Amino acid sequence: MTESSAWARLTEENPDHSAAYVRRWHDLAAQGMDLVGEARLLDAMLPRGARVLDAGCGQGRIAGHLARAGHDVVGVDLDPVLIAAAGEENPGPRYLVSDLAELDLPSRGVEEPFGGLVCAGNVMTFLAPSTRHEVLGRLRSHLVADGRAVIGFGAGRGYRFDEFLADVRATGWAEELLLSTWDVRPFTPESDFLVAVLRPA
Repeated sequence: MTESSAWARLTEENPDHSAAYVRRWHDLAAQGMDLVGEARLLDAMLPRGARVLDAGCGQGRIAGHLARAGHDVVGVDLDPVLIAAAGEENPGPRYLVSDLAELDLPSRGVEEPFGGLVCAGNVMTFLAPSTRHEVLGRLRSHLVADGRAVIGFGAGRGYRFDEFLADVRATGWAEELLLSTWDVRPFTPESDFLVAVLRPA
């Protein structure tokens, strides 16, 4: 049995946490915030009609945008409340409840690997530290040999960027490009956010 993620603990401690998270994104949308910058970046990197995995898809804001852009998208999240919201608010992708530390989509009938993968919204920082290698390895196993992944998260959340990049290399990934924002600004030692474009090594 894998160690519980920080997200799982939050939802156990506060049963309204997931619904509040969904409401937060509704509020940001109502304020006119750009909520799909992550999706635009991945869309620019992929050919039309690519197969895309949204790992930790939440309520489907990225997966839905990619599907509307013509991609074949599967979104996975461990939170059934968020998956239900995704199906209602962003129809089009296939959504599945799954813990990334146990991700095995072929066993769920999703046998074809993906050309692209996105993991946004600080998902990596919610992982139990003992599962980080397992998650990175499982994500890599779901990509085609020349596939590309984009993983982004902020500093100060318990997963240092240098630790993450060491884990990336240890689990069979290679770095293509490091950015500090989803709108393609360069990463520097002072950056407080990391967007890592990766490929299988």
